Amino acid sequence: MSNNKDNGAFLKGMRDGLPIGLGYFAVSFSLGIIAKKGGLTPVMGFFSSLFVRASAGEYAIYTLIAALGTYWEAVVISLIANARYLLMNAALSQKFNPKTGLIKRLLVGVCCTDEIFGISIAWPGYLKPGYTFGATAVAGPMWALGTALGIVAGGALPTRAVSALSVALYGMFLAIIVPPSKKDKAVAVAVIASFTLSYIFSIAPVVKEISSGTRTIILTIIIAAVAAVIKPHTTPENGGGADA
Repeated sequence: MSNNKDNGAFLKGMRDGLPIGLGYFAVSFSLGIIAKKGGLTPVMGFFSSLFVRASAGEYAIYTLIAALGTYWEAVVISLIANARYLLMNAALSQKFNPKTGLIKRLLVGVCCTDEIFGISIAWPGYLKPGYTFGATAVAGPMWALGTALGIVAGGALPTRAVSALSVALYGMFLAIIVPPSKKDKAVAVAVIASFTLSYIFSIAPVVKEISSGTRTIILTIIIAAVAAVIKPHTTPENGGGADA
């Protein structure tokens, strides 16, 4: 019975991961063009994207490669650009059934991206790791494939065409946050506050000089902390079923 539930969660994850993968493909295609300038081959681009799966981190790495940067520079800049995933995984850790094993917890952490986090945290009750694995099984390869094909295409496509393709990802992300915002006013307020403060931080003196990744971390901590104090969220004990 448990295996059937696990298989169902995995298949549901694959279904929900498809639109994410389509958006990923469009964005990573443009990353592939940048990687081409850094001298990466399609195979190198495919595997680098498959294992990293972070647009900001990959962009930083590819530009460093093009500038003949050092390994240490690549490590540091990736850590800074992707530090927000520490917060996301900390939040996901609260979604697990206490019986969920360490290996599954770690693998979910490896799978975590902005969009995969969004659908995983929205899972009702305890998170089934199979759901996250299913979404990643579809979205991850599509992200990697987009990078590889972007390298093949090089600079053949016009910039406007690449920019138009990337809009799909933002539309998909809105589809993740809008439904829960309609159901819960507290979530809606938090979403609106994040949009507003993010814009203010991007134009305010001094603050705008901070990297976008660091600004995201600061805003996430502030908004999440305030929302948690004002309206704590209680996870249903049996809402999503247990997964050991």
